Parts: sequence; structure tokens; C-alpha cells
Amino acid sequence: MKPDYRLILAIVLFSVILLASITLNFHLFNRGQQYYLQLNETRLDPLGLSYYSSVPDQQGLISPERVTVVLFGDSRAAAWPAPPNLSEFEFVNRGIGAQTSAQCAQRFDDHVSPLHPQIVIVQVGINDLKTIPLFPERKEVIIARCKENIQEIAERSTALGATVILTTIFPIGQVPLERRPFWSNDVALAIDEVNAHISSLQSENIIVFDSYSILADSKGLVRPEYSQDFLHINAKGYEALNHELTHVLAAWE
Repeated sequence: MKPDYRLILAIVLFSVILLASITLNFHLFNRGQQYYLQLNETRLDPLGLSYYSSVPDQQGLISPERVTVVLFGDSRAAAWPAPPNLSEFEFVNRGIGAQTSAQCAQRFDDHVSPLHPQIVIVQVGINDLKTIPLFPERKEVIIARCKENIQEIAERSTALGATVILTTIFPIGQVPLERRPFWSNDVALAIDEVNAHISSLQSENIIVFDSYSILADSKGLVRPEYSQDFLHINAKGYEALNHELTHVLAAWE
């Protein structure tokens, strides 16, 4: 009796489709669970004030012999490692994942001011702008408030006597399939608009560090070799940023 190849093919195709469906649903479940946990964690502590101690000296973070540099902002700041071989600087990270510019501005006095930094490096804004496709009617307000909050963070930093290294918002990567129904090109346009505003803030105590240009390809997306996922860069991307940041810090007085 000859094997029924059509039946075998049908079974194989069904098995592949079933496996793909299970894999996709498992991925979507994990993503949904992450968002759900993140949402409820934010409800418990909207500003993330409990994320870091407000008494840095108890953690041995501050060395009076070194220049204190605070990396401040969202997950992109939180993942930013200190540049190597800069022993004269003390780097303290105060990034918190998923935070908007409003959250960062409101926790500044708790997480940055007590450190008495000489330099504050700011990377924030993408979590504001990525909401535009969800609230298109509020696009102009979202962009305006993002600009205002970033400027407020810069002004609060200079009021402490610190130099601000204001980094432009990183480019995004390829939009994954599950995000495409909730995405639009307005996000990329908003990033360009906010980055133009950031560039306009250059002054005696505010240095604009164009991280966007370092990371972006000719299409305005993060270079593939620097991409970790849709919104985040990998270690090689941070190496590229730190290569340039080292020159900026070396010129600081």
C-alpha cells in the first residue's frame, strides 16, 4: 500500500501552523503579562520614587575626589554603561525603564538633586512620543509637553550648578508585527521635532550630544548592528555613544 503523500503533507502543514500559533500566542502572552505587571507597578509607585535610595552616601556612591556624573532618564538611560577608563569621573545611573519625561521631571528632586552632580546626562522622551498613535488627537499636546519636560530637567540641572549633556532621542528600529496596528510614522516625525528643540537648547551650561546621528542609518532607523530590539540599543550601540561621549567629557572643565 502506497503512502498517502497528500495526507502526510496536510499533517505536516497542520503541525507547522499549530506550532507557529502556539509560539505566537506564547510570545503575545509574555508581552501582555509584562505590560500588565508594568502598569500595576506604576500604579503602586507612579514616579518610581522607591526605585533608588534618596540617601546616596549610604550606598557609597559619591567620591569627593571625582566628578559626579548622573545618567538620568528612561530605560535607554538605565541601560547606558559608564564609559571605561575615566577614573576622574564617578558615574551614577538614575534611569528607570518605561518612564515618560513627565515622570522623570517629577522625580528629579528625589533622584538627582541629592547627588549634587557636576554633570547630568539626560536621555528621555521616547515613552511620550510612542503613545501618539494611541492618542492621535493629542499629538500636539504630547509633543509640546515632552519638550517642556526635557527643558525643565535641563533647567533644574543647571540650577544645581551642573553642566547638562542633553542627548537627542535615540532612533527606533524596525516596527515589529504586533506593534504595527498601533504605530504610525508620526512617531518618527515627532522624534525629529523634539530633537530639533533639544538642539535649540545648546547654551553655556547645556551641551547637546547628538546620539540620534551616531545611531541612525540613512533611513532614520537605528543601525542594525546597534539594535537590541524595537526601542533599545545593544552593547555595541552604547560603545559607539561612549566613544563620542568620552571626547565630550574630556573637554569638560
